[in-house]
Amino acid sequence: MAQKPAIPKGTRDFLPAEVAKRTYLFDTIKKVFRRYGFAPIETPSFELSTTLLGKYGEEGDRLIFRILNSGEKMRKADLEALAQDNLPRFANSLAEKALRYDLTVPFARFVVQHQNELNFPFKRYQIQPVWRADRPQHGRYQEFYQCDVDVVGSDSLLYEVELIQIFDEVLTNLQLPGFVIQINNRKILSGIAEVCGVAERIVDLTVAIDKLDKIGEQGVLDELAQKGFTETTLQQIKPLFDFKGSNTDKINLLRNYLANSEVGQKGLDELTYVLDTVAQLGLQRGQLDFEITLARGLNYYTGAIFEVKALDVKMGSICGGGRYDDLTALLGLKNLSGVGISFGADRIYDVLTELNLFPAELELSLDVLFVNFGEATLAQNLHLLKKTRAQGLAAEIYPSAAKLQKQLKYANDRKVRYVVMMGEEELLQDQLTLKEMESGLQQKLSQAELLTKFEQLS
Repeated sequence: MAQKPAIPKGTRDFLPAEVAKRTYLFDTIKKVFRRYGFAPIETPSFELSTTLLGKYGEEGDRLIFRILNSGEKMRKADLEALAQDNLPRFANSLAEKALRYDLTVPFARFVVQHQNELNFPFKRYQIQPVWRADRPQHGRYQEFYQCDVDVVGSDSLLYEVELIQIFDEVLTNLQLPGFVIQINNRKILSGIAEVCGVAERIVDLTVAIDKLDKIGEQGVLDELAQKGFTETTLQQIKPLFDFKGSNTDKINLLRNYLANSEVGQKGLDELTYVLDTVAQLGLQRGQLDFEITLARGLNYYTGAIFEVKALDVKMGSICGGGRYDDLTALLGLKNLSGVGISFGADRIYDVLTELNLFPAELELSLDVLFVNFGEATLAQNLHLLKKTRAQGLAAEIYPSAAKLQKQLKYANDRKVRYVVMMGEEELLQDQLTLKEMESGLQQKLSQAELLTKFEQLS
């Protein structure tokens, strides 16, 4: 019995119409990236496990797809680690490579490896797939595309301002009616941990706070309690969930809350500069909000952190990012600050689909179909087809002299704009019939008139 074809959960096939929409999405993003001076790079789909592991935190590491060693390398598995029940070490000996979890850590590796070939500050964009062994659900896939821009080699806050403008410009160009750009600063979170007396547990704190949208305030407090945070600490953290008001109101409240934290005050200074500069420049459609509980659980963030959410759509964040000062140091290159953002192309695609925001013309995959009336007119139709393609139009001829009704149905199914019909009698009179499929209108034209009309369309 033949096996029923299937693909792994969390992955998808894309039909031609879907690919056309995704191409439009990628092209829209690329145009903005290029306008801001970013250059494209690409990196391998898999990296050495040692490059990826330990950069995303414990939860992130668990979601990395490992690639099993093959051939003779399997004989080198660390059986002693297995006997000692050291499963992480044993797993490392079985899998020397892993699929990339994001584009940022591979980019850091790229910068370190090619540092003598780059000009700093180095601005790059990258649009490639990533993989995560996450539980598939709405808006969450195991294989998905990220569209990243990063700058390394400068700690200037002007880049944070620029990245916020890129969020706004890309999503406005995609006609997203409303979205909020949330911003926080990891130094503020470090200050919160400091005033609560748990500075050394900043990772546990941010990982829990990062789940606020998923498990709610009480869920965060319960998780922190399970991790050993005292009731006194929880009471100090709890007011953060109730900070309301404008960005200025929140900053003023935190100025008092973090009065005894130097790092917290520095984070507020950085945040204030970014908010004030963006306010002076203005945004098109984006709403910039200081979100005190925005944490993003990735370990490598050290300064500004961002998330973007579409309004009126049930979807998680569609973009994210932040500043990282120490990421390249983990790979051997110190004192190289970086900041970057990522557009979650697949989630944005789902949002645009749900809101019916893709341009209707993307479904027009073929401009012209030549009807096939058989051998008597085939040569002339082929010559005309060649000239039509030379004018830049997407055109084809039906492969056989099937009934006209069948060929017109094919044209409808392909959403063809125009059908050209030239039979034996029309060929003798140097005439043909051009049918506009959407309106149904038909007109008689000479071959020269047809090519003139098509030249105006291309």
